[in-house]
Amino acid sequence: EEGFLPDYFELEQNYPNPFNPETTIRFRTAEAGRVDLAVFDILGRKVRTLINETLSGGSHSVIWNGTNESGQTLASGIYFYRMQFRGHVQTKRLILLK
Repeated sequence: EEGFLPDYFELEQNYPNPFNPETTIRFRTAEAGRVDLAVFDILGRKVRTLINETLSGGSHSVIWNGTNESGQTLASGIYFYRMQFRGHVQTKRLILLK
């Protein structure tokens, strides 16, 4: 079955959503591998890299505080978080409300 391939991963919806001042993003991978998890604005510009490293298989979570790479708080609005793992990509939407 497709869901049981070794490169399988699951990206969960962030919680809380909408959020202020922070939200938790959880995900699972079937095995170890490089995870790239980043946040993008509505125009598709990357505003923050949350994870870009090799992780063990299993469940992981990361907290995002609504800031960009420089530590500045972003404006209220819709953002997207995208996870890439072994050539597969999944994207979900989140909302920052001030």
